Amino acid sequence: MKLHPLRQGKASGYTTFGCMWKQGACGIGTEYECKNVGQNVKGKVPLQSRITAYWPDGTVKWTAHTADTALLGDEIEVLPVKKDELHMCDGKSADINYGEPVEESLKESMDMSHRKSMGMLCLESEEEIILQAGSYTITIVKDGRHLFSAVEQDGKSYLCNGEGVLLLEEPAIIQGNPARMEKGYVSSIEKITIEETGDLKTIIRYDGIHKSVTGETKFPFVIRMEAGYNKPEIKFTHTFLYDGDENKDFLKGIGVRFYTPVEGALYHRHVKFMGDHGVFHEALAPLTAWKPRLPKTLYERQMQGEKLCLTADEKKLVDRMLQDGPVWSEYVLCQDSVSHFGIQKKLRGKELCYIDSLHGVRTVGGGGFGSEYGSVTVAIRDFWEKYPSGLSFQGLDGEMAECTMWFWAPQAPVMDFRHYASRGYNQVCYEGYDYKGATPDGIACTNECSITFSGEMIPSDEGVKSFAALVNEPVHYVGTPEFYHDMRAFGYWSLPLPSDRATETENWLELQLEQIFAFYKDEIEQRNWYGMFNYGDVMHTYDSVRHQWKYDVGGYAWDNTELVPTLWLWFYFLRTGRKDVYKVAEKLSRHASEVDVYHMGNYKGLGSRHNVRHWGCPCKEARIAMAGHHRVLYYLTGDRRLEDIFEELKDNEMSFLNKDPLGDFFDRKDMIYPSHARSGPDWSSLCSNWMTHWERVGDERYREKIMTGIRDIRNTPLRLVSGPDFEFDPATCHLRYIGERTTGGCHLQICMGAPQIWTELGDLLGDEEWKRMLAELGQVYFMTKEERDGATGGLIEDRQFTFPMMATGIGAYGAVYLKSKVLAERVWKELLGAILSEHNKDGFVSAEVLRQGNQKVLKEIPWISTNFVSQFCLNVIMVLDFIRDSLPETMEEAMGLIGKGDEQFHRA
Repeated sequence: MKLHPLRQGKASGYTTFGCMWKQGACGIGTEYECKNVGQNVKGKVPLQSRITAYWPDGTVKWTAHTADTALLGDEIEVLPVKKDELHMCDGKSADINYGEPVEESLKESMDMSHRKSMGMLCLESEEEIILQAGSYTITIVKDGRHLFSAVEQDGKSYLCNGEGVLLLEEPAIIQGNPARMEKGYVSSIEKITIEETGDLKTIIRYDGIHKSVTGETKFPFVIRMEAGYNKPEIKFTHTFLYDGDENKDFLKGIGVRFYTPVEGALYHRHVKFMGDHGVFHEALAPLTAWKPRLPKTLYERQMQGEKLCLTADEKKLVDRMLQDGPVWSEYVLCQDSVSHFGIQKKLRGKELCYIDSLHGVRTVGGGGFGSEYGSVTVAIRDFWEKYPSGLSFQGLDGEMAECTMWFWAPQAPVMDFRHYASRGYNQVCYEGYDYKGATPDGIACTNECSITFSGEMIPSDEGVKSFAALVNEPVHYVGTPEFYHDMRAFGYWSLPLPSDRATETENWLELQLEQIFAFYKDEIEQRNWYGMFNYGDVMHTYDSVRHQWKYDVGGYAWDNTELVPTLWLWFYFLRTGRKDVYKVAEKLSRHASEVDVYHMGNYKGLGSRHNVRHWGCPCKEARIAMAGHHRVLYYLTGDRRLEDIFEELKDNEMSFLNKDPLGDFFDRKDMIYPSHARSGPDWSSLCSNWMTHWERVGDERYREKIMTGIRDIRNTPLRLVSGPDFEFDPATCHLRYIGERTTGGCHLQICMGAPQIWTELGDLLGDEEWKRMLAELGQVYFMTKEERDGATGGLIEDRQFTFPMMATGIGAYGAVYLKSKVLAERVWKELLGAILSEHNKDGFVSAEVLRQGNQKVLKEIPWISTNFVSQFCLNVIMVLDFIRDSLPETMEEAMGLIGKGDEQFHRA
């Protein structure tokens, strides 16, 4: 497989990328090699590989590979080797003992040169883990608190005692006055796992909870620490889960803290932060004074980062200045809103105040400090986008400095997890029910930060800038759209034709896809859809009167993956390969997989329907959480956090016992099975979870869960057309037919990702009967009522097949499978007619409005809703792959098709 970087430019550190293989090409014994293509680079690039998915026959489907980006060119090729040693997967993941305990005597006997020649070594005993990473060593003492004990290079310890930190604020009443009590917690590690190790990279996973000095525990966490061979950079992927009391546990601060030695002259101690433009740089003791007068050149050399060798006279003057002048001990950077950051500093002493050093708009969040001992540089990914973020450096004037990387900075207002109302507003505000169903208990949030260090006294401006840039935009290697399409990666989606080969109508459709993606990408910025718990998501429905999205109107506010914008964006990336599309899709997947869903508790494996608060709607459903939203991101990157989430989802049918998706519409005493599931979106979402686990680990039990439901549906009077409401038994995964009824409309069966899941699943299963059932559903959806009554014997009666535009993907599948030109025409009629009319051929054209939405010139599409956009774009991308040849060539012909009556189709 050939791959290329999504962005050009300077690369550093390690990257992990995914490769897809044809069925039968690779087995679990296959090894892989990497080389640069078309460059005069001799030898192979070192590679660390693992399997991430299997084909049904047990051969390898997806792999994840780690390599040093500094060795990778503009095009690389990954090749399987030892093809003669293919082995089949036996239905289980390979058991790999990554962390074999090593005797202390063996550790001591290994010299450094031997370690370097072997690549990274991970040595584990009952008391500690030692990572020998070539030029540096990480020691992790299993003391139940610290993420690492020491990070050493060339015999010097640069970092020590890394730990997770949490601050909560609790309301209180003191002498009748409202007050706030701040409570501090540090990481309490319950389990350490060597999750992956190899020559190039090791990942240590920490599972635990934050604990106070009184023993109170809050906010479970999963923290991953990554270290790469000969690259003195440590990355943390930090996930926390909310388990507090929303009425009193307000988030004040959360992050990762560590300590580093500082020594030498105070005037050789420096601090740097990224600003809007350039780097903020100060010395703790700037060599400038009213009295005694110091040579200006001395100050200039100091601020250039020079290690000064003072003459006797200069030293005398400087000593006098240090005796009588301030030495700044603490610096804090805080991005407290989307449009403001501040830098403050203070002298040592709790009774002293901070003073403002700088105000700005947005910073990417890199920073560093150093002394004669050495320097440290840190950065947080999406620093301003996921505000309020912060960096805190304390004790800079002592012997041990403290650095905290704050994902939620304590200088900002606290996070209030309470709901905005004490009830639901079902009819007026399109919320699920009239009762309150909001709870944050079990939601999660994942953030990333990195640390690097050096023997240099101060990191250079360019060093801070480039490190922050690489943390914020790491290098991603991907394949071409043509490759993914040829491999049928993730099912059915189309490639765009070159404009000179495409018809007028197809070019118009491609223009719509381009325009609406650009609109949403720009809308994220125009509407400031940022913040730790919001970034990545978009709004649901627009209010053209207020020139504002309905951020405050119940179910019209945050989208929470309603009608699968995730699939639209990921399919659009697969067919275009564009960096900007990847970024928007990646941020949506990261947000939606964490904040919109529950990772523990009664609702584990379910998500919350669209609402003003991401956890606000009482509808808790599998469709919001399903694995299908995020499979593309996982297989392209090998993201370890998504493995946690997929693991949470593999058996989440059991959550249906706690939250029946149709529980408010049926009387329990009349039920045979303990819960309900609509064939779509409930059972289809479970299929997505089961399919993902089946392909990830090869466990045939999850294939059987899928087949159990397929057999039950096959035995209904109208097969997949029947229902779509069923009773459901989570223990056996059986569906029970309860007649022809639909709660919420037939469109819910097909608008939440079911066609995309089911058609891909049909190929994986190789089940022709299932494929025919899909085709039948697509065909029936586009029948006239008379045709439908005849085909079903009147069994459906008055059930409406609502919003047929959303069924055009499955309709096109049916047209190809059944070789029906009439069905193909009907599909295009519905899809084109959803956006075209005799009097409006504009499509997704935005208008400009002056002085609205707090913009000098506001760009808006007054009628827009993310529901429509997601489904229209997703279906266009899918339908083009099936019945491109049936698309009217000209816009005039398209308008003629839209105006065609049902009786004309019937005659045809």
